[in-house]
Amino acid sequence: MKKMLELYKKYEEIINYLIVGGLTTVVSLGTYYLCVYTFLNPKISWQLQCANIISWIAAVTFAYFTNRIFVFKSKNENKLKEAFNFYAARVSTLLLDMGFMYLFVSLLNFNDKIIKIVVQVLITIANYLISKLFVFKKSKLDN
Repeated sequence: MKKMLELYKKYEEIINYLIVGGLTTVVSLGTYYLCVYTFLNPKISWQLQCANIISWIAAVTFAYFTNRIFVFKSKNENKLKEAFNFYAARVSTLLLDMGFMYLFVSLLNFNDKIIKIVVQVLITIANYLISKLFVFKKSKLDN
């Protein structure tokens, strides 16, 4: 048990990010599936993208608060600027997400539910790097 605690402390940020990332993925996928099973048709390109955008908004909102509190433990007092930077950084991965979905689902006719899961893995990795390097970057005073 002590060894596991030591490993957790050593890799706390990454472990917490994976947990939060997993929960964020659940929020994203849950919102996406709710949209396409209730009121949007993924076979219609613009409706597919609407479902993507709605799931993105839900997931990013959840991710900002959980990353700020549990992963990066931000002490930044300018929360509005930090939140803006977080959302702005996520726009790049939203565009990547939309591009992959358009390419693989709309153009190549792959299954949208499977592709959405694959794309989410790639987006999770990209989002961690962006958050760590740009949004929640710790100053030398934080160390």
